[in-house]
Amino acid sequence: MRSRVALAAPHVAGADAARAVAERGGGALDAAIAAAAALTVAYPHQCSVGGDLVAVVRPAGGTARAVLSIGAAPAALDVDALRAAGPRMPAGGPLSVTVPGCVAGWAAVHRLGARLGLAELVAPAVELARRGVGVSAGLARAISRRSAVIETDPGLSALLLDGDGSPHGIGTTITQPALATTLAAVGADWRTFYTGAVGARLVAGLRGLGSPLSADDMAAHAAEDPPALHRDALGATWSVAPPPSQGASLLAMLLSGADPLATARRAELARDALLGDPRGGPIDVAGLLLERESAGTPAALGPRPAGDTVAITAVDDTGTAVSLIQSVYQSFGAGILEPGTGVVLHNRGSAFALDPAHPGTVRPGHRPPHTLCPVLAERGGDVVALGCQGGRAQAWILAQTAEDVLDTSAPAGLLARPRWVIGSRDLGRDRPTLVLEPGVPGSDALGATARELSLDVDTVPGPHDDAGHVQVARLRTGVLDAASDTRADGAAVVIGGR
Repeated sequence: MRSRVALAAPHVAGADAARAVAERGGGALDAAIAAAAALTVAYPHQCSVGGDLVAVVRPAGGTARAVLSIGAAPAALDVDALRAAGPRMPAGGPLSVTVPGCVAGWAAVHRLGARLGLAELVAPAVELARRGVGVSAGLARAISRRSAVIETDPGLSALLLDGDGSPHGIGTTITQPALATTLAAVGADWRTFYTGAVGARLVAGLRGLGSPLSADDMAAHAAEDPPALHRDALGATWSVAPPPSQGASLLAMLLSGADPLATARRAELARDALLGDPRGGPIDVAGLLLERESAGTPAALGPRPAGDTVAITAVDDTGTAVSLIQSVYQSFGAGILEPGTGVVLHNRGSAFALDPAHPGTVRPGHRPPHTLCPVLAERGGDVVALGCQGGRAQAWILAQTAEDVLDTSAPAGLLARPRWVIGSRDLGRDRPTLVLEPGVPGSDALGATARELSLDVDTVPGPHDDAGHVQVARLRTGVLDAASDTRADGAAVVIGGR
């Protein structure tokens, strides 16, 4: 029996892949995995099987769980040399590459209740990589922004530049035969990415570039599926991923009755001081939630993670729901496409702190602090899956949407509203800054608060990628619907339903 499925994704290829598997009997988890695989082909600037994955999943009638498939730093990483070269981790290149968690994340989400085999779910992505996909507006913008990095990497330049070195324009078809082969192998047995031929090729290519990543590092990776972190706010129960994800920062925003900008600034400083990998010791979750003040030193910020992420949200008529986010961090990640596998590698290692006293300090075998912030909301029989692109600003972006997402009858209009974000290097600013899209309600009051907080204020000319690409899927009063942010190239679909 087919389920009705509502899904939103930031590129139409994700929606098309979801439709294909839902029409063969897949539910929300199948649709989300199929969309995620397709996006690794269509959106190589934002996600890849060479990146990480964080999700929150609620099986029908069950309790929300997180999926944390966040890769660790290589065992042979020379931390002393990194500190000597400081003050920050490398922004890109082979030393910024940690173990990619995405593929193990797909398998972990699949185990929580998908109906079809993984080979069926990645088949649309395999075909897309072989047949080719047109360069979207978002990909074209990323190629322009990161042209210097693309030109220096043989894999990226072969994929994204013409023979004369000019960037591919919007609509140009790009094919990825090596990636198609990798995806087909992952569909047949996902473990090949970590302990088989695919992983061996990937490691060999990276070691040739100077990466310390080894076959043992790949084989040691395992996705986790702990209980989600829950809090009640705004008349609903909100579920996010625990550390090393920044999910607690979103809950801090939702729980606070104080000025949202002042709360965001407090949450930002707390996250930068307190977030790290629980493998290295206890994480001050109460401090992250702003339930108590906690002294700590914010980490030195790494590169600007522009165009870093894709969020896929899906809900079906059984009440199964998933918010899945996968990422290469900065656009095109480490600036490396390994030609033998067709895999773009993330630069998640750049998010480590070099201060040995910081909870997010770089250590072999440990995971970096993570921006990915998927969320589910439940109220009675209603369930909402919500997620976004937006790097370190995801908590403030999602909080502005969350307030009305359970009640609005027009989610597309909600996502089109102008938004504000705060940040500094992550937003391309030298100082902490409030960035406003034009028409943000209460912008004068926000500006006044920003100045009290010693934030610069910058109003951009129109809707902007830094304000996030929010995706929403809902089962509300028995009706499925979905919406995709117009800041991206996305689509929202309800498959088999009204």
